[in-house]
Amino acid sequence: MNQKIIISSLAMDLKRVALGLHRGSFNMAHRFKKEALKRSEELKISNSNSDAYLEKLLERVKESLNKTGDQVAEDALMYSTLFQNLIVKRV
Repeated sequence: MNQKIIISSLAMDLKRVALGLHRGSFNMAHRFKKEALKRSEELKISNSNSDAYLEKLLERVKESLNKTGDQVAEDALMYSTLFQNLIVKRV
């Protein structure tokens, strides 16, 4: 799968995690959290030319999503925006 599509999908999954947590829809947030983690693993596998910035973002996303508390929603929204900006920069 194209790396650009995977990053875009990851950004949307993270945004859905943030929205789900904000609205109190924890089942939805949990479902998209699992999807985001799965996409980040896909991205690690497809990242053959070792982009340090991307790897650092993926590591921090994984750390953030494995936490509990209110900060997870804010982090998910922030990382969603960072991944969207990464896609725009690389066009």
